[in-house]
Amino acid sequence: MDSKREAQDTKIRVGIFGGSGYGGAELLRILLFHPRAEVSLVTANEQAGKSVGEVHRNLYGLTDLRFVHAPQELESLSDLDCVFLALPHGQAMEVAPSLPESVKVIDLSGDFRLSDAEVFAEAYGRGHTAFEFQSGFVYGLTETNRERIKRARLVSNPGCFATATLLGLAPLVANNLLSGRVIVDAKTGSSGSGAKPAANTHHPQRMNSFYAYKPFTHQHVPEIEQELRAVGDWTTELVFMTHSLPVSRGIFASIYVETKDEMTADEASKVFADFYREAFFVRLVKGSPDINWVKMTNFCDIGLAARGRQLVVFSAIDNLVKGAAGQAVQNMNLMFGHDERTGLMLAGGNP
Repeated sequence: MDSKREAQDTKIRVGIFGGSGYGGAELLRILLFHPRAEVSLVTANEQAGKSVGEVHRNLYGLTDLRFVHAPQELESLSDLDCVFLALPHGQAMEVAPSLPESVKVIDLSGDFRLSDAEVFAEAYGRGHTAFEFQSGFVYGLTETNRERIKRARLVSNPGCFATATLLGLAPLVANNLLSGRVIVDAKTGSSGSGAKPAANTHHPQRMNSFYAYKPFTHQHVPEIEQELRAVGDWTTELVFMTHSLPVSRGIFASIYVETKDEMTADEASKVFADFYREAFFVRLVKGSPDINWVKMTNFCDIGLAARGRQLVVFSAIDNLVKGAAGQAVQNMNLMFGHDERTGLMLAGGNP
């Protein structure tokens, strides 16, 4: 076998830290069937010793993997190629600096997204214990940062709201088309709050209810503004409001902007089509997208409506796939030289 064929046949040896939550479950669902990856390690301290199928019943009978305690000596993981950190905010900063330099790391938390330590402390309500490590991380919004991700060893996966919002605004900011304030009205399903229920996040509380939360204080706001400045000349005021949807998964963002000149929906659509011409996972749809059509997939569906200089961008994603695990796998594919679609050709259901 020649070296090129051998490289193609070699699978990426993957470890997952925090495999018992929703993000970890989605990583497992995707990676167990990824043709170029093999899950070698999955940690969950509270579930250690249990089989993956016992904890995630949707995976019952599909794998013999068992959860283990996170190893104390992280240098022992040098046999892995890639580690996903699907840990609560604040834990990845304790783990990432100790992983072997030979291992590529993709962090799904917010620990390494922000480039300013003071902004991080304000957004997440805690100081950063490994901020000197942050500069090595590349922001992992695949569609706007593809070339840097290809060369990266460390990637910080975007937040779910940030993904939906940035994909809806990036073409307009990059082409300097905006004038005036931008208003983002974003709504999310209950799975965005994680697997452990709290008073306002438990699904029985949310299923027949609708309310706003974290007005003007959501931790994804500085992340969104930071990355918009990286895309183009972003000096606009952002009003960002999040709401609880009575569904289990999905994000729908209505983004209200004013353009410098009058623009029809078809003209705006051409701007988006050109910007995303190499982005398989961004789909432009007529009218409004629907979270049902992106659920369980890695797609972001974008629709547009226009009147004069008023433009509304509608953006829909699955918060656990394109907003978390799917985008993380998309980034892994790029980091290891594979087609970014590998293992992610996931179709939604109908109905």
